[in-house]
Amino acid sequence: MKKIPLILLTFIVSFQLSAQKLYIWCGALIDGISDEPKKNMTIVIEKNKIVSVENGFSSAGPNDKVIDLKTKTVTPGWIDCHVHLSHETNPNAYLERFQLNDVDYAYRSVVFAKRTLLAGFTTVRDAGGSVVISLKKAINQGLIDGPRVVAAGTPIGSTGSHGDPTNGYRSDLMGDPGPRVGVANGVDECMKAVRQRYKEGSDVIKIMATGGVLDVSSNGSGSQYSEEEMKAIVQTANDYGLKVMAHAHGAEGIKRALRAGVISIEHGTLMDDECIELFKKRNAWYVPTIIAGKSVSDSAKIPNYYPPVVARKAVEIGPKLQSTFARAYKAGVKIAFGTDAGVYRHGMNWLEFTYMIEAGMKPMDAIKAATINAADLLGMKDQVGSIEPGKFADVVAVDGDPLKDPKVFGKVVFVMKDGVIYKQ
Repeated sequence: MKKIPLILLTFIVSFQLSAQKLYIWCGALIDGISDEPKKNMTIVIEKNKIVSVENGFSSAGPNDKVIDLKTKTVTPGWIDCHVHLSHETNPNAYLERFQLNDVDYAYRSVVFAKRTLLAGFTTVRDAGGSVVISLKKAINQGLIDGPRVVAAGTPIGSTGSHGDPTNGYRSDLMGDPGPRVGVANGVDECMKAVRQRYKEGSDVIKIMATGGVLDVSSNGSGSQYSEEEMKAIVQTANDYGLKVMAHAHGAEGIKRALRAGVISIEHGTLMDDECIELFKKRNAWYVPTIIAGKSVSDSAKIPNYYPPVVARKAVEIGPKLQSTFARAYKAGVKIAFGTDAGVYRHGMNWLEFTYMIEAGMKPMDAIKAATINAADLLGMKDQVGSIEPGKFADVVAVDGDPLKDPKVFGKVVFVMKDGVIYKQ
């Protein structure tokens, strides 16, 4: 018998290995698009892509692999559009700003990223943290485990705003931080700050349209940018191929940001009817972060957990998020899932599902908010957010029926991202 040349044999073996497929048998499949789950389905995966979705439990070839999830509910990988992977709430957080270096936050982010992935979140949009751009690169290079990251990098805010890192410092330590560290005033500085973020590798620009809860300034809801400044930020970002997300609690700041052209409003706590109409007119997204409101108001009740000025704002603003969300959902505002993870413990992101459903959202709509809707907001609808041929193989399974019991979202038993199994 004639021997096969070694180089040809190597090619044949390589071809056979590359042709291997993975079959996931799904007892119930929520694909991110349909309004009803599909029973007894098979997802066929080759390398890192979904190649087909088939009725019944398809037979695999002799070299293929089967994952049996016949007793589970399978969904697309979940997407959280508002996280902070570089930090996590604790009573020493304000002191740690003077004790920790960026590398300390970077090491912590590795832990938080993996915890987030194992909770079922295969893609996230990080809403602020300079080390997260490096974290994203390490994840993309396969050096560490974590979700696919869309990173805002350092947020942009005005002097004394929610984005000013020197709020609360002694006067001799405050200095005059500028666009390089995200503090920008006037059109020219705002444009420069956007360009600096682009230079650093940000995927999206985040601005502080109003005051916030967790900084130590006194006003948690007042407008902190003029509409002219925000328009300059949006225009410059768009010139560089970037979209703008806006932290905003107060109604006037929400309106200015929407008129300026931001793609999403984060929190939106005090929105009024005019805000709701502007959301729909501008086709903008609302990212509610209900869990953040509940978490900060709960933490504020713990003695000395927050500085007094922060505790006051947390109690005033936090409890209002869920009812605001309910109004926006009922009015037909586009909603994408986001939690502000880091304000509470990473890995508990799934609780947002329960709060959305508790406020009146249909369970299937809550799942779509964290899958196809979130993917649409991130400009990744052609890659993630649904179980369809050609999409990345991001797959999550839970033990039970989340359409009947929201607590099932916390029972993740299988996680695949980009064709790689991280939890089974």
